[in-house]
Amino acid sequence: MTKLKLLWRRRKTLIVALMAATGSFLLGVTWPINFRANQPLQPIQAQVLAVSQSQEQQPMSNINKFSEAIANRVEFSQQSLAQLQAIRFQSAVPSQFQGTTIRHGKLNPQRKAIALTFDDGPWPKTTTQILDILKENNIKATFFWVGKYLKNSPDIGKQVAAAGHAIGNHTWSHEYLQYNEDGAAREIDRTSSLIEELTGIQTSMFRPPGGILNNGLAAYAQKKNYAVVMWSADSFDWRTLTESLIDNVMRQANSGGIVLMHDGGGNRARTVKALPEIIARLRKEGYSFVTVPELLQMQEQDLQQQETAQK
Repeated sequence: MTKLKLLWRRRKTLIVALMAATGSFLLGVTWPINFRANQPLQPIQAQVLAVSQSQEQQPMSNINKFSEAIANRVEFSQQSLAQLQAIRFQSAVPSQFQGTTIRHGKLNPQRKAIALTFDDGPWPKTTTQILDILKENNIKATFFWVGKYLKNSPDIGKQVAAAGHAIGNHTWSHEYLQYNEDGAAREIDRTSSLIEELTGIQTSMFRPPGGILNNGLAAYAQKKNYAVVMWSADSFDWRTLTESLIDNVMRQANSGGIVLMHDGGGNRARTVKALPEIIARLRKEGYSFVTVPELLQMQEQDLQQQETAQK
């Protein structure tokens, strides 16, 4: 009889240990990465140990609670994945525009939409100030990032992406040089890799520094199916005073327009000062604000409607 009891007790201990090990494995797999990164390991181990030690007294109650916790973590992970997919979509250009050069959206005359774009960031202070202005006005814009600046300010870059703005590639070093294909690949591929690593965004937009189209960068970008995004309205915010900056935008603004401004690469206090007034004046003239991918999606819709009407 004593041997039977001993065998039963060993079997019971083995079952409890197996349940604890299984719980530890499931917890490690399903716990969100960010949460696990911010939590010390020991309390999590203690939770698993507590579950295993109390199995004899309340096995079903603890298992149910544990299962519910896992289900909640899985649901949270699925929501995070859905948000990531939405962010990726916001920077996706319709396939028909990939490998082409875009200067202006061709929209139905009844539409009045315009895209605000910002180059040379992310940049300390200025980028976050522009983010605040855009948020206050419920506007999504398009940011073209320089890789080395993104490396220096990754948290600001994450803020831009998390706010739902579209992201494009603006090379790694922002230099006005002549590039062979290998050099262009280093400038563009390295930047896109960092964008995806930090934000999850696989951008399909490229803007060449200075708008130079014949130095090897744009050719490589088009070969890799990026849409080379230029502009139709230049604010000249890097060289003009605030009032002139505003006048430059308003004079060139039209439906389907792409406005060039800067949030980085230097002192952009004039851009920050002018932006609320630019938004107010454009709204007064009846413009709605869209990202470059949204602008191209609108153009695609208009073309499809025209083709349908002609049939």
